[in-house]
Formats: sequence, C-alpha cells, structure tokens
Amino acid sequence: MQLGFDNEKYLQIQSQHIKERISRFGDKLYLEFGGKLFDDHHASRVLPGFQPDSKLKMLTQLRDVAEVVFVISAADIEKNKVRADLGITYDKDVLRLRDVFTSRGFMVSSVVITHFNGQSSASAFRKHLERMGVNVYYHYLIEGYPSNISLIASDEGFGKNEFVETTRPLVFITAPGPGSGKMAVCLSQLYGEHKRGVKAGYAKFETFPIWNLPLKHPINLAYEAATADLADVNMIDPFHLEAYGQTTVNYNRDIEIFPVLNALFEGIYGESPYKSPTDMGVNMIGFCISNDEVCSEASRQEIIRRYYNALCNFADGRDNATEVNTIKLLMGQMKLTTADRRCTVAAREALEEAQASTPSVQACGSEQESEPVIDGQADTSLSISAAAVELTDGTLITSHSSSLLGASAALLLNATKHLAGIPHHIKLISQEFIEPIQHTKTTLLHGRNPRLHTDEVLVALSVLSRQDENCARALAALPLLGGCQIHTTEILNEIDCKIFKKLGCSVTSDPVRK
Repeated sequence: MQLGFDNEKYLQIQSQHIKERISRFGDKLYLEFGGKLFDDHHASRVLPGFQPDSKLKMLTQLRDVAEVVFVISAADIEKNKVRADLGITYDKDVLRLRDVFTSRGFMVSSVVITHFNGQSSASAFRKHLERMGVNVYYHYLIEGYPSNISLIASDEGFGKNEFVETTRPLVFITAPGPGSGKMAVCLSQLYGEHKRGVKAGYAKFETFPIWNLPLKHPINLAYEAATADLADVNMIDPFHLEAYGQTTVNYNRDIEIFPVLNALFEGIYGESPYKSPTDMGVNMIGFCISNDEVCSEASRQEIIRRYYNALCNFADGRDNATEVNTIKLLMGQMKLTTADRRCTVAAREALEEAQASTPSVQACGSEQESEPVIDGQADTSLSISAAAVELTDGTLITSHSSSLLGASAALLLNATKHLAGIPHHIKLISQEFIEPIQHTKTTLLHGRNPRLHTDEVLVALSVLSRQDENCARALAALPLLGGCQIHTTEILNEIDCKIFKKLGCSVTSDPVRK
C-alpha cells in the first residue's frame, strides 16, 4: 500500500502552528475541535499514512499547557442520542472520552452541559459526573441565538451562563458529536474572560475540507460525501478572497455563520481578530500530503464506499434518499462508477460463478461440504452470497457461502491462507469439527442459519492452533488484513461487520438483505 501523507511532518508542524496561535492572543486560547480527535478512520482512509490517532498524538505535545473541556447538549442527553460509529449514547461517550484523555496524561477540567432548560436527565448526568469529581457547568438557551447580537453579548445572554473555570493557556473544547454547542461555549467563555480582564482568543481545528486544496479536489469531495447526511457543501471562502485575494475552501455552515461571529467578536472586544472563516482555522494537514495522486485515488475509493453505505442504510429503511442522491451526483462529477472498486467487481463475478455451479459449491477450496441442516431438516431458504478482498499488494481473493461457512467466514480463511503462504487445498477446519458447532447453533439454540460466522471461525482457528501449525500461521496473518478492501454481495450481519472493523478492513456491501 502506497503512502500519500507524511505523518511525522504533520505532528511537528501542526503543534507548532497551534503554539503560534496561542502567542497571538497572549493569555489564553480556546480551541474548538470539529470532527474526531482520535479514531479518525475517514482521515486515515483518504490520506494513506495518516494514523487514526494522529491528532491525539499531536495534542500530546501540548498537554503540559492544555486542558480539556467536554461539551454535551442537554437535548442529546434527554433523547439518548447515539454515536452511529460506536453505538453508544453521547453521555456515555463523554465518560469514554474522559478516560481516554486522562490515560494519555491530559488534564480534563470540566464538562459543560449546553442548551439546558431544566431537563431531568441532564441534571442526573451532572450529579453523576460530580460524584466522580468532575466539575460541571450549565449553559442556557439564549433567545434569538445566534442573530440577536445585542442580547447574546450581554449579561442577559452569555452573562447568564456559568463561567467555566480554567487554569491553562490552551483549552481544548470538544464534544461527542456535531450540534453540541462547542462554538457557543467558546464564545461564552470569551465574553466571561473579557469581563474578568483576561485577553482570550478563539480558533477552530477542523480537518476537512482542506482549505489549501482546490474546491473540487477528490479529498474535499470525499468530505462532502462523508457529510452528505448533514447537507454540508464545500465553498470558496468569499470573505478570505475579498480580504486577501486568495482562494481558499471552507464549508457552508462556517461561511454562513461568519458574519454573526464577526459581530459577536466586535460586541465582546470592540473589533474582530479575523477577516474570514479560513482565518479562524489552524489546520495544517494540507501541507503534509506527500503524494497527491495516492490521496486522490484513496478519496475516490472513499466516495464509492460512502455511496454503498448510504445505499445499505436506505435498504434498511432509513429515510436518506437525499444522502444517496448527493453522493451519486458526486460520483457523476468525478466520472466514478461502482466498477471502479476492484473488490466489488470480483465479488459479483464470484457470485455469478457460484450460482452457475452445482448446489454443493465449495467456498474454501478443499473444505468438505454437506447440506445445511436445521433441527434435522435441510434449510432450503439459505441463499448463496459472495465476497472479495483486495489485499494491500493488489491481490484479489474471493469466496462464496457454503453449507458450512458464510461468505465472510470463508473469505477470512481464504485470505489468511494466502497471506500465510498455506496452499489453498489444505483444510484449516475440517467438516467434522464444524458440524458440532452447527448442531449447537441450530438444534440447541434454535437458529435458522447453520453457517459459521467470522467470529466462530476465529474461535475454531484459535482452538486448533494449539495442535495445528497451519491454523497458528493463519491466525498470525490476521494483522496483515489491516487496510484491505472488502466487498460482499449482501448486507453484512452485525457480527461479521464488527470483526472486519476490528481487523482494520474497509467493507462495502450490495444493498441486499437476505
């Protein structure tokens, strides 16, 4: 796999740039973080070489002068809003994030609950945090926010919020997800600091879109695809162009809100420190791209992946037709089709071959087959599916389902055999070993699908590895699947999806539920 991003350069120049921004304001800088501070897999996919925790590593260089404030909306607590990527509620994610930062040596000073209007669940969460020794503050809804400048920048607006006590010159403001109120917290703190005679500044750390790349660069279009559900659109920053004669890229929400922010800065300080939304940013990631074509191709692949994800969500009943159509339009602009994803083509070809073969198809080379049996009766409803993986060296490996294994489980065996240098005809798990597992799944646990999933195959390999060198070698090859591309001809079940995610694979599926 070719690298297109210089991670070490990024760690160096990004932290230095933030230090320079702190010195510009003198006493204190509130730095709002958009996107993910770690586990940023989107960035690592479109910028090969960028590590998912690069931003957290970069911030570690600043931890002696920084503290962290988490922001969560009372409305999100009340409705138990869930992070789609992790499957946990925002309040639980605040606790998770706190543990991550403290384990890395950061000072986590407090949590701000925004949009507070007496919600009982928010009050209960505050008490829970305070029992843990966490300082918690309420910030309230302000009528007419963000347009009623005279009210907002007054004692009846920001002045009513509880002032967050901080002690270090750099304050990271972050949240579990969008819409939490991070920017309002920053501005409220600027108002409070100004009232206390402290010269404080504000800056924003937003990774995408990359401001010093062209508007229609594949990396920036991949960001549009990633935020199609939010209706975000990349735009030329007109304020920056007017002020400096320089073309830069930002996104619609920051551009639309800038006149209001400018007025708020003027209401607090008498003048604004910035002439454009781009001025407010500190992102240096665009200067660390070492191979533009590698990153461009990775971004094109990301757009196709996003399209498949949107299609599968639509097939599962989500009302996201706009998201699907938006990404489809982006693909049209870039002359992309699903056939540009090699593993997609390979998986569909494998499915056609399997459907054309006899019913007793073999998904794992020499692995022996038998008819699927449930409670002593063959389950004729089980359909054939296929899968394919593109390894990091470009090799394509395919599989399809059998009576013993699902397509994903078969793919895992085929891929690890190849990576470990094990001949395809060698059996890793015998039929005699698999059948008792199927009996437990169907007869004892009353399941309808006897085929083994990826997690069951891995457990079987682990057990057999104590006595079979090939199984041990196959297990040892699992880390080599990191960064691989996978496509399946039907929507993955939750188990297989989680296994591939833990292995670091990027997976797409046809929008078919069987």
